[in-house]
Amino acid sequence: MSNVFNFSILSFITYLPLIGCLALLFIDKGNHKAIRQTAFSIAIATMVLSFFLLLGFNPSDINMQFAEQASLIPSMGVEYLLWIDCISLLLILLTTIITPIAILSSYTAIHERIKEYYLSLLFLETAMLGVFMALDLFLFYIFWEVMLVPMYFLIGIWGGGRRLYSAIKFFLFTLFGSLFMLLGILTVYFLNHNPAYGTGTFTFNILELYKMNLPLDLQQWLFLAFFLGFAIKVPMFPFHTWLPDAHTDAPTAGSVVLAGVLLKMGTYGFIRFCLPLFPEASHYFVPMMIGLSLIGIVYGAFLALAQKDIKRLVAYSSVSHLGFVMLGMFALNPQGLTGSILQMVNHGISTGALFLIVGMLYERRHTRLIADFGGISYQMPILAALFAVTMFSSIGMPGLNGFIGEFLILVGAFQYNKAFAGIAVIGIILGAAYMLWLFQRVMFGPLDKPENKILSDLNSREIAYMVPLIILMFWIGLYPKPFIDIIDPAVMNIVKKVNPGWNQQEAESSPLTPLNLPLIKKS
Repeated sequence: MSNVFNFSILSFITYLPLIGCLALLFIDKGNHKAIRQTAFSIAIATMVLSFFLLLGFNPSDINMQFAEQASLIPSMGVEYLLWIDCISLLLILLTTIITPIAILSSYTAIHERIKEYYLSLLFLETAMLGVFMALDLFLFYIFWEVMLVPMYFLIGIWGGGRRLYSAIKFFLFTLFGSLFMLLGILTVYFLNHNPAYGTGTFTFNILELYKMNLPLDLQQWLFLAFFLGFAIKVPMFPFHTWLPDAHTDAPTAGSVVLAGVLLKMGTYGFIRFCLPLFPEASHYFVPMMIGLSLIGIVYGAFLALAQKDIKRLVAYSSVSHLGFVMLGMFALNPQGLTGSILQMVNHGISTGALFLIVGMLYERRHTRLIADFGGISYQMPILAALFAVTMFSSIGMPGLNGFIGEFLILVGAFQYNKAFAGIAVIGIILGAAYMLWLFQRVMFGPLDKPENKILSDLNSREIAYMVPLIILMFWIGLYPKPFIDIIDPAVMNIVKKVNPGWNQQEAESSPLTPLNLPLIKKS
């Protein structure tokens, strides 16, 4: 292992937004145009660099790639360890695509403390990328906690309504879960030093910690410690109450990043740490996890139906959609896990686009109440068309990205328990109901409010930041194979570890085995 830092592409991608923060410090705070252009250019450069990861990535290799490793605190076994696999690759790409879109959407929405605002967004991007790349638990936790600071300021300074209340609630909820996760991290760290449980060394290297052989009772307690940190971030029912407030009061870009990327940090944590570190406990807690997921799916959908505020409706839809992600994950079979990972990306695309649309409406009308709209499609046909595509994507219509993810999750749930799949279908029906109701109330009906009769349609900037998301919706919906091919190897590796009892014969007996996903042979 090298004792000096070898900053290759992962480090450059991670810290380029931070370098952008330093560049912004040297720009006069009154030069708003230069600040916006610099922030956007840095975000675009980060995105372009992340595409080089995709070009150089070998999807058939289940091992971590683009490794960067150096000693940070040798006496404690703390390492600077950045690696990626296919799961983190997709989330890195999602992060680097969403961030410049969020920055571009802020050009006319933010009018005060502009330099500090873009500093916060770029700093947040570095923290999010670090979470998806760090394979040292100590380093992972640092990035995880650092993320809290810029998000707190984005909500608390540039938000609206009860922004201070929502910012503090977000911070305290996440910090509460993080402290339990830290306790779990330290316990794993010390247990690994015991040769009876681990490798006999002090290390935070997750690949070394994967080799631990812990008894079920210890795994259960540790699973619960990590569970609190990740479940609050997802958020799963009943830890979801911070999310509607945070979304409602955050600026548009804050909501886009929160829905598009930050919530995926929780689901990513379950896949990266809980499942492989505590496989027996993961299996043991399947009934609890699926039960909470199903409650979240149906409960979130019912709450969305009851909302009068567009943004709050979309926020509750996230609770329901992420319940699907967790349902597929804890079906613990290839179809469910593949659908879960794919749906993490799909949710970021579709819900991010929904929040952008809400932001466009709010900039023009300065209200988010559904009752204040109606007949908008006559004045804003381009927005209506983009809203329609995004709505159908969120519902899960065939031909758009939401369909394939939900389909695979339902197949995985069906293989685990047919009744659970049936309950999940109720959530899909309710999801279609609230999205169609929202679209009809906002876009159609009489154009009877004077304020709505003078609305202008989307400008070129707004179309520009929506188009990439629309393209991804159709691409994943019409040709999901490249994405599934990337996901497959990691999924098979996880299932082999966490659910070795799942076998090829079981899958072949089901008429619902989708596509041509590889099946695990029982060892």
